[in-house]
Amino acid sequence: MTANEVLNKLLRSFQVYYNVKREDVKPPFVAEAEFHTHDEQFFLVKSAVLSEAESREYIFFALEEYLDETLLMHLDKAAWASGMERVKPHKDHRNTDVALFVVAEKISEEVFKKLPKLRHYQSYHLGFQGWSHYRLVAIERSSGRAVYNRLGRSYKKLIRNII
Repeated sequence: MTANEVLNKLLRSFQVYYNVKREDVKPPFVAEAEFHTHDEQFFLVKSAVLSEAESREYIFFALEEYLDETLLMHLDKAAWASGMERVKPHKDHRNTDVALFVVAEKISEEVFKKLPKLRHYQSYHLGFQGWSHYRLVAIERSSGRAVYNRLGRSYKKLIRNII
């Protein structure tokens, strides 16, 4: 299976719940996925709203031939910045999470050591207007290995099924 086929399987698995787009995506990414949800809790009638919560997630996909530490840092910074410019905190904002998936033919050993330590977090108005977390996954197509940051481990089962 080629790196492009791995990426296509990954995108197909997200298409069920996410809006996936492959056109008009800002480089260095080849695809994006967006998820939006709005939840309301009300008491007896819909006009008596107890609470509202809004969640969003933005996932960026990169396809590379060789992933080294410099390229990883560039992709990491670009994904976090692209996700953060879309955040609009307000009283009903719960969270806006950002994730990056990198599918590479080969990954350097430095990346396998550095990637698990990468993390970003942002709290808005002391958490009263939500927060943002960051998930990161890199997949080496040639060996079938994958590496995750702490929050990215939640995708472990999905990646195992794809590889």
